[in-house]
Amino acid sequence: MKTRLLPLALGIALGSAALAPATLCAADLPPPIGISVGNSLADFFTATLNNSPELSIARARWSVGTARKDQATGQLLPQVNANASVSDNDRTDNATGRQTYRGERYGVSISQVLFYWQAFQARRQARLVEDQNEAEYYATLANLLTEVADQYLLVLQAEDALRSVNAELDAMSNQLKRVQALYDLQLTRVTDLYETQARFAATQANAVQLESEVTITRENLRASSGIDIGTLRRLPQAITIEPLQDPIEVWLQRTQEHNKELAARELALQAADKQVSAARGSYLPQVSLTYQYQGSNVGFDNQSLSQKVDTNYIGLNVAVPLFAGGSNSARVREAFGLRNIAEGQLRQAQMDLLARTRQAYAQVKTGEARIRAGQALAESTVTSLTAMQRGYELGSVTTVDVLNALRDRFASERDLQRARYDHIRARLALLRDSGSLSADDILDISASMETATAQ
Repeated sequence: MKTRLLPLALGIALGSAALAPATLCAADLPPPIGISVGNSLADFFTATLNNSPELSIARARWSVGTARKDQATGQLLPQVNANASVSDNDRTDNATGRQTYRGERYGVSISQVLFYWQAFQARRQARLVEDQNEAEYYATLANLLTEVADQYLLVLQAEDALRSVNAELDAMSNQLKRVQALYDLQLTRVTDLYETQARFAATQANAVQLESEVTITRENLRASSGIDIGTLRRLPQAITIEPLQDPIEVWLQRTQEHNKELAARELALQAADKQVSAARGSYLPQVSLTYQYQGSNVGFDNQSLSQKVDTNYIGLNVAVPLFAGGSNSARVREAFGLRNIAEGQLRQAQMDLLARTRQAYAQVKTGEARIRAGQALAESTVTSLTAMQRGYELGSVTTVDVLNALRDRFASERDLQRARYDHIRARLALLRDSGSLSADDILDISASMETATAQ
C-alpha cells in the first residue's frame, strides 16, 4: 500500500523529531524501549507502544492480512506435486502362472492456472484487506497516542487544580485567622466569622474531591501505559498559542484525504466489491494447464513385468460449472449484502469523522480566545484581591468582599489552567482526525514540558 503516513511508532521509538514518509510492514517496526517509570509525555507514549494489547492486536491483524495475501497469490502460481509408492504384488494368469514381484510407482505433476476468476479476485481482495489492516493499525496507533496524551494532561490538570486549591486554603486560613483575631477584639461581627469558616470548609471539601480526581487520573494513565508514574513534566507558566491558519474547509479536506480510519473503510468497500466479483465468477469456467510424469512397473500399469514404463502427459483442463444446488446464487447475494454493509460503514465513518473535525476545530478556535481572556481575567483578579485586602485593613470593604475576591482569584487561575489543557487536547484531536498527527507534534509537547521542568 502506497501511503504518505508518517509512522508515529518509529518516530517515538527512535526519539526523532523529523522523519520522512515511509511505507512499513508490521515486522519492520522497531520494538519500543522498555520503561518502568514514566516522567515525560514521551515516556508514556513509548510505554504505550510496548504494552498496549490493542496495538498488538492491530499489528497481528496486519500480519494476518499479509499472510492471507500471500496465500491467495500462491493459489495462482504453479502447483508442483510428487508421489511415490512401493508395493509387493502378486499376479496370476494362464500363460505364466503366478508371479510375485516388488512394484514401484512414482510421478510428478505440475499445474498452472490460466483462468480462474474467483482466485484472481480473491488475490485482489486480499491485497486490499492487507492495506485496510495497515491503515487500521496506524489509526489505532494515533488513537492510542492521543488518548495517552489526553490522560497525561488530565493528570497535570488535576494536580494543578489541587495545588491551586491548597494555595487558596492557605489564603483562606490566613483570612480566617485575621477575622478570628478581629472578632476576639469585638471589631467584627460574628456573621463575618461564620461566613469565613463556611468558605474555608467548602474549600477543604473541594480539596478532598480534587485529591480523589488526582488519584483516579493517575491510575487511568498507569492502566493505559502499563508503567508507574514518576514526577511528571509540566507545562511552562507561559505558553505560546499558535492560532490556526487554515480555514475549516482545509481541515475537512485533509480528513477526507488522509484520515486512516476513513481510508480503512474505503479499502473495506473496495475489498467487498472484489468479493462480489469473485462470487459472480463462480459461474465462469476454470482453465488450467497440467503436465504429469509417471514411472511404474506395476502390473496393471503395463503388461511387461520385466521393464519400467514411463508416461508423460500434458493437457488443458477446462471445468464448466453447470449446477451447484443454488449455492452460487446464495454466495452472490451474501457478497452483495456484505458490500452494502461496507458502504454503510464508510458513509457513517465519513459523517462521524467530519463532525469530529468540525468539533475539534471549533474547540481549538474557542480555546485560543479562552486562554487570552483567562490570562487577562487572572491578572485582574490578582489585582482585585490585593485591593480588597488593603481595603479590608482600612475598613472600607467587608469580609465577604475579600472572600469573593479570594474565590475569584483562584477560580480564574484554575479556569486558565483548564483552558490551556483543553486547547492542547483539542489540537491533538484535530491533528488526529485530519490525519496530520506526526511524531513532531508529540515530541514537541514533551520537549516543552521538559524545558518547563528545568526552569
